[in-house]
Amino acid sequence: MSSFLEKPSDVKRNWYIIDASGKSAGRVAALAASLLRGKHKPTFTPNVDCGDHVIVINCENIVLTGKKLDQKSYYRHSGYVGGLKEVKARDLMRKDPSKIVEIAIRGMVPDTTIGRSALTRLRVYNNAEHKHAAQKPEIWE
Repeated sequence: MSSFLEKPSDVKRNWYIIDASGKSAGRVAALAASLLRGKHKPTFTPNVDCGDHVIVINCENIVLTGKKLDQKSYYRHSGYVGGLKEVKARDLMRKDPSKIVEIAIRGMVPDTTIGRSALTRLRVYNNAEHKHAAQKPEIWE
């Protein structure tokens, strides 16, 4: 008996909404990364990009557990000498809470071409309004 391998031309992509209000950032990110990769499908093939489109809403109501608001830092580097930038989670939550969710999801998706193409199907919004009603997204429970 041979294994089933899905072809890229046979991939059917659905749209899903994840409501992040009152949920932990890591749990939302793990669920979104799984949907972006397509691991919830019975036809999952590791070397084929078979994931779905994911819309994450209500990021302003996300929960960071423990002392993460005060102790967690996010870093980025400009590429120049001395170009390391640091921002605390509390400041990032005040400025743009969707960035926290996006960074968490990016960390859970593989650093390959499949992971980069999966991140193009991610949409993150701070409140409940999104502009993808025409795609008829389903709410993922």
